Amino acid sequence: MKEIGTQWVLGIVAATMVTASVGAATPQSAEQPMHDHESSATLVQLVREATAPFIDVNAALAAGYGPFLGCVSGPDEGAMGRHYVNPTLYADGELDAAHPEALMYESVNGGLHLVGAEFIVDAATWLARHDSPPVLQDQSFQFVASPNRYGLPAFFELHVWAWRHNPQGAFVDWNARVACEGR
Repeated sequence: MKEIGTQWVLGIVAATMVTASVGAATPQSAEQPMHDHESSATLVQLVREATAPFIDVNAALAAGYGPFLGCVSGPDEGAMGRHYVNPTLYADGELDAAHPEALMYESVNGGLHLVGAEFIVDAATWLARHDSPPVLQDQSFQFVASPNRYGLPAFFELHVWAWRHNPQGAFVDWNARVACEGR
């Protein structure tokens, strides 16, 4: 696989945000997400367990995640929050429920609360190694085509709301229960 520059990786992550300060993390209550079937509940639980060490954003920073852009709000209602991206995980072209490429935080009372994770993979890299688009625990990734408004290559992405229930579903991009204004 060719070497991928950090700026290019971060640009890909911007594209995953579809539209689109490190604060000290504060303890948060663990909202139990609600799910319709066992495989989606399994993926949410796997991601929740894998990302539990990153409730404290300082642990995410130590693990190679870094802040990218400001808070990303939705086109209608809701937001994704602040993305912390691990460029090494993105660049490997692999997907693993235990190692999301991005973590999403919401600003609350001057701190950051972990709300979910995002899996991101370059489409060309993925399709060079696989015969079909990515699926993780029966959840299909969304495809973002090129050309796109970011001028970036096509990619696949999947959000997992493991720490903040999303009334629209555990894998929907925008969450009406996440805000950029802070709480």
